[in-house]
Amino acid sequence: MEHTESTRQLKVAKELQKDLAEIIRSKGMAAFDGAMVTVSGVRISPDLSVAKAYVSIFPSGKAEKVMGILNDNVKAIRGELGHMVAKQLRIVPELTFFLDSSLDYVEHIEELLKK
Repeated sequence: MEHTESTRQLKVAKELQKDLAEIIRSKGMAAFDGAMVTVSGVRISPDLSVAKAYVSIFPSGKAEKVMGILNDNVKAIRGELGHMVAKQLRIVPELTFFLDSSLDYVEHIEELLKK
């Protein structure tokens, strides 16, 4: 069965991606053991109650530790997100973080660092 995301889902996912990126950026790299954390995408359930946030972590050696930090702070992050999306969404989606291990991203960063 082919499942396509609705326009609303895609719009909300984009907004959440932007807001989560903002929240993570505002905490600073020190909060994440000096790693750079990028929200590479968000998928949201059709009823908008569950959001999966995919994050890229650089350097990748810190990925496990950073995922731990994110998961330990998921309630606080969701709380901050709630303030940001209160006007658009009736409910703040449950958040889960996943590691986006797409190598393109890492290679891209390495290219940038060489310049």
